[in-house]
Amino acid sequence: QAKECNGVKVPIDTSKANPNEVEFDNLYLDMNGIIHPCTHPEDKPAPKNEDEMMVAIFEYIDRIFNIDRRHCPGVPGDPRFSILFFQAPRAKMNQQRSRRFRASKEGMEAAEEKQKIRQEILAKGGFLPPEEVKERFDSNCITPGTEFMDNLAKCLRYYIADRLNSDPGWKNLTVILSDASAPGEGEHKIMDYIRRQRAQPNHDPNTHHCLCGADADLIMLGLATHEPNFTIIREEFKPNKPKPCALCNQMGHEVKDCQGLPREKQGKHDQFADTLPMSEQEFIFIRLCVLREYLERELTMASLPFTFDFERSVDDWVFMCFFVGNDFLPHLPSLEIREGAIDRLVNIYKNVVHKTGGYLTESGFVNLQRVQMIMLAVGEVEDSIFKKRKDDDDNFKRRQKEKRKRLKRDQPSFIPGGQFSPQALGNRSSPQAISNPRQAAFEMRMHDRQNSTTSASPNTSLTPDGSPSLGGGIKRKSEDSDSEPEPEDNIRLWETGWKQRYYKNKFDVDASDEKFRRKVVQSYVEGLCWVLRYYYQGCASWNWYYPFHYAPFASDFEGIADMPSDFEKGSKPFKPLEQLMGVFPAASGNFLPPTWRKLMTDPESSIIDFYPEDFAIDLNGKKYAWQGVALLPFVDERRLRAALEEVYPDLTPEESRRNSLGGDVLFVGKHHPLCDFIVEQYKTKNTEAVDIPPELCHGIQGKLTLNDNAVLPDQVVESPVPMLRDLTQNSAVSISFKDPQFAEDFVFKATVLPGAKKPAPVLKPGDWEKTNSDGRPWRPQLGFNRDRKPVHLDQSAFRTLGHTMPRDRGMPGMYPNAVPLGAYGSPYARPLMGGQQQIPKLLSNLRPQESWRGPTPLFQQTPQRAAGAAPLLAWNRMLQSPNQFQPAQYQGLGPMGYPQRPEDRMDRGRQV
Repeated sequence: QAKECNGVKVPIDTSKANPNEVEFDNLYLDMNGIIHPCTHPEDKPAPKNEDEMMVAIFEYIDRIFNIDRRHCPGVPGDPRFSILFFQAPRAKMNQQRSRRFRASKEGMEAAEEKQKIRQEILAKGGFLPPEEVKERFDSNCITPGTEFMDNLAKCLRYYIADRLNSDPGWKNLTVILSDASAPGEGEHKIMDYIRRQRAQPNHDPNTHHCLCGADADLIMLGLATHEPNFTIIREEFKPNKPKPCALCNQMGHEVKDCQGLPREKQGKHDQFADTLPMSEQEFIFIRLCVLREYLERELTMASLPFTFDFERSVDDWVFMCFFVGNDFLPHLPSLEIREGAIDRLVNIYKNVVHKTGGYLTESGFVNLQRVQMIMLAVGEVEDSIFKKRKDDDDNFKRRQKEKRKRLKRDQPSFIPGGQFSPQALGNRSSPQAISNPRQAAFEMRMHDRQNSTTSASPNTSLTPDGSPSLGGGIKRKSEDSDSEPEPEDNIRLWETGWKQRYYKNKFDVDASDEKFRRKVVQSYVEGLCWVLRYYYQGCASWNWYYPFHYAPFASDFEGIADMPSDFEKGSKPFKPLEQLMGVFPAASGNFLPPTWRKLMTDPESSIIDFYPEDFAIDLNGKKYAWQGVALLPFVDERRLRAALEEVYPDLTPEESRRNSLGGDVLFVGKHHPLCDFIVEQYKTKNTEAVDIPPELCHGIQGKLTLNDNAVLPDQVVESPVPMLRDLTQNSAVSISFKDPQFAEDFVFKATVLPGAKKPAPVLKPGDWEKTNSDGRPWRPQLGFNRDRKPVHLDQSAFRTLGHTMPRDRGMPGMYPNAVPLGAYGSPYARPLMGGQQQIPKLLSNLRPQESWRGPTPLFQQTPQRAAGAAPLLAWNRMLQSPNQFQPAQYQGLGPMGYPQRPEDRMDRGRQV
C-alpha cells in the first residue's frame, strides 16, 4: 500500500521486487469483476457520477497492479498485461437476460416497497430524514453496446497511455486491451489467448499467469489450460456486513423493520456514530498448483486397465463439475453442490472408470458412451438422494425450531426501554443521570400491561393517542418456524411418482412421452459437449443455446452414445446493439436508440412478447426468489433480426460505430523494444498485417495492423474525464493486435507442455486432514512463503524509518536501500571484520528468483554488463536520466495520483 509522509502520498515503486515473494509474467483483468464492485462498493460511498466511477475503476486496477507486479530488471519485453471485456455467445445471453430482467424487477419492487413503508411510518407520526432525490443507477448499462461501456473503453485507453508515460513499473509492459466491441466473454478471451500462445514455438512453458476475477468457473478454466503456474486473485468476500437502513440511515435494522424512531445521541462525537468503518479491501490468491496437488491425491487410481494419466483425470473432473450447474446449463435435479455432489460424482467415477475402458474426455471432446455409464450409475441412486434430501431438510427445520424455543425460554420476556434500556459498553462517553425515575418506571409497567391486551406491533410502544412512544419498553418479537410460509412443492421428489410429476409440472408433458424426454436429454447432451468445447477449444457455435428452463434426470441418459454432438460452422456473434435487444427488459430501453426502444413497448411490435412487464419465478424447491428460475420466453433469433431490419436505417453514425464488432489493441511505451517497430509501421503507412517479432515482445506472436484511433507519440491524448487533464507529452503507441490464427478444425492439445517444470510441493502431511485438529482458528497464509513470519509496522514506525535512514547510500545489488551494518554510528554496533561481506549473508535463506521458471529463452537473456557496473532499477534510472520519464507528468496530480487539468488545481479539495 502507498505510504504517506507529512501528508504527501508517496507513490509505490512498482519496479521493485514483489513483496508476495513470487513474480508473475502475465496479468489478466476480467473487467466484469472490477466494474461491478466500483458501482456499488461495500464500505464506501458509491460514485455520484460516471466520472467518479471511471476514476474508481482506475484506482482499482492500480491496486491489482501493485499486488501482482513483476520485478525483472534488465529483461527486455517484461510481462504482459491484458484488460478484457465480455460479449457473450447466444448460450450465455439467456443467463444475462434472466439476470437483467430480475435486476429490473427487483429494483422496481424494492423502490415501491420502500415508498410504501415510508408513507406508513409518516402516517403514524414517525420521524424520517428527508428523502434524497437521486437517479437510481441501472447496473444493466454494464452491457456491451451501451454508451457507458463505450466511454469506459475510451477511459481505459487514456489510463493505459498515462501509466505507460508516468509509472516506472509499466516501463516494459506489453498491454493488450480487448474492449466490449470484441466478441467473447472476458475470461474466455483470456483462455483463447493462452491457448494460441501455448501453440507457438517461442512460448515459455513456465510462464506464470495471474488472473483477476471473482467467478468460480475461473478455477475450472485455469485447470483446463494445464499450465503449471496459474494463480487467481479475487476480493475477499465478507458476508453479513452491516448496512444502514435505506429509510432512516440508522444501523441495526432493515427497511422492513424500520419504526421511524429518531436516533439517540451517541456520545460526544455523535456525527460518527453510524458511520461505516473504512477498510481497504483484501485479496485472496488461489494457487491452482496447490489445488492440483489435492486433486492428484484424490483422483489417483490403482489397477486401472489402462495407463493412469493425471492430466486426463483433471479434464474429466472439470467435465463432471458441469453437472452441478454452470452459466449455460441448469444443474441436474439430483446433484446439488451444497449436498456434496462433486464428491459423489468423483466416487462414482472412480468406481465406474474401470469399466469404461478409458477417460471421459480428450482435449475438449466427449466420449458419450463412457459418460452414459457414469450418468446411469448416478441415476441408480437418484431415488435415495431425493429421500435423504427430504430427511436432512426436515431434521434441519426441527433443530431450528428447537433452538428458537430454547432461546425464547432462556431470554427475558420483557426488556426495559427508554432511560432504563441496556446500553452497549463504550457507546456513551459518560453515564447519564435518570430523570424522574418514578414516572419512567410507571410508564414501563403500563406499557407491559398494554402489550398483553393490545394487538399492536410488538416492536413499537404507543402512547394513549396512538403515536409512537420513545420512552416505552420493547417487547421481543416471538419467532416460530410454524409462522414462516413454506413454498409449495408440487413435485415431491421424495415420494413415488416423482418423475411423472416433474415432467408434468416443469415441461407440461407426461413422463411417458419418450420422444419429448429424449429431445430434452439430447439438448442437454449437446450442451455438455458445447460447454467442454468452449472451455478447451473456443466457441464451437455462437448460435447454440439450451432451449429449456430445467434439466432432465440422470436416469434419462439412456442411449446417448449415438447422439450427434456437431455444431453449425461459420456462425457469427450478435452485434452489440442486437445483444442489448436480446438481454434488456423494457425498463432499460433508455440505453437503446429511440426506434429500437419502441419495439420493446409498442403493443403493435412484432416482438413485444420478448419483453414481458412481469414474469413468474419458480422457486423450484428453494426458499428465496433469487434462487428460483425466471420463466422468461426465449428470444427467437430469426424474429429478432427480422424486426431489427426495419429500424437499422435509423441509427446515427455514432450508434453505427458502437454497433460494429471491434478487435484487440496493443499498447507499449517508448522504452519497449517493440515501440520503434510499431512507429515505423505508422511512418511507412503499411496497410498489410505484419507479424510481431517475438524477440522484441517477450515471445508474444500475432498480427499487427494500423489502428484508426491510435495513441501515437508526440500527439496529445485527450482525457475523456473532465477532472483529469490531457496528456500533452505522450510517448506511448498503440496498434491493432490479432492472435495467431489456426485452421477451423485445429485441436489445441490439453497437456502440459514439454520443458514445463512442476512447482515444488506445497502441502505438508497435516494439510491432508479435512478438519483442524488442534482447535486453533484457521488463518490465511500471507504471501507465497508459508514459513515467513509476518511483521507489522504502524505508520509511526514508517515515519521514524523515513527520517532516520540515510537517503543516498548508493549500495548496489538487490537491496540498494538497505541500511549498512553500523550505519547509525552507535558505539554498540558490531564492526565489520576484514573482508566480511554485508549483503549476501542476509540473502542466504531466500529462494532464488528464477526457481519458478525453467530455462530462459534466448530472447529473454540479459546482456552481460561490464565488470564492476552496478545494476540500476528502473526507478533509479529514471531519477538519473531526466529524459526517460517526463517530470511534467507528476506536476499537479489529481485524485488517486492522476494528472489534473491546470484550471482544476485550485479546486482540488472540492473534487476529492
